[in-house]
Amino acid sequence: MRNLKLSIAYDGTNYRGWQVQPRDKTIQGTLEEKLSKITGESVRLQAAGRTDAGVHALKQVANFTTAHHIPAPSLLKALNSMLPDDIVINDIAEVEPDFQARYWAKSKKYIYRFLQQPYPSPFERRYAWYIRKPLNIEQMRQATKYLLGEQHFGSFQAAGCSARNPVKTIYQLDFQENCQLLSFTVKADGFLRHMVRNIVGTLVEVGRGKLPPAELQTILAAQDRTQAGPTAPPQGLFMAEVEY
Repeated sequence: MRNLKLSIAYDGTNYRGWQVQPRDKTIQGTLEEKLSKITGESVRLQAAGRTDAGVHALKQVANFTTAHHIPAPSLLKALNSMLPDDIVINDIAEVEPDFQARYWAKSKKYIYRFLQQPYPSPFERRYAWYIRKPLNIEQMRQATKYLLGEQHFGSFQAAGCSARNPVKTIYQLDFQENCQLLSFTVKADGFLRHMVRNIVGTLVEVGRGKLPPAELQTILAAQDRTQAGPTAPPQGLFMAEVEY
């Protein structure tokens, strides 16, 4: 059996997230359907992480095993020719038999995008959270220092999250401004369900002056989701990178 690793980019707008669901269109389901047609096998992909409905990916990583002999470059060409325009495979490579996209990942990076201007944009409505009044970015930057390092992120964990360990290590938290567009980058060894969106929603409360930056320390210590801010909408979130 061969073990193949895929690097995938997608616009998640029209999908109910990554994970296969019985009656909904998903990224995983679409890919597995096309791969099964090419290989004649029942294909099951394992991904580095599960993105929610409406969330995008610049570089999702997944792997699957196959007995089919098709060379990786030929599979890449065939698969891209069958996929809809909002899913693109950037690379396919044969990897070690025991490689697992999820469990071999050392860190993941997400980017969240905001659009700050007096009126919305028809072009960014699928790819950014529109916020009419400018946020206090300096206050948000001050708040992020309380999130760095190894900590219990139970206060930012969605209800129903199946993760066994809410302790994660955040390595990087950055804001970058480009005219009206604001990007927030977070890199960690792992993420809980809705963790990034819950952090973003809380930081926006800081940027709006509803929470002082130091309140993040209190929220973390509470280990209680009700103490943190709202969940940010999905369309601004991108899975950006997976490191192995």
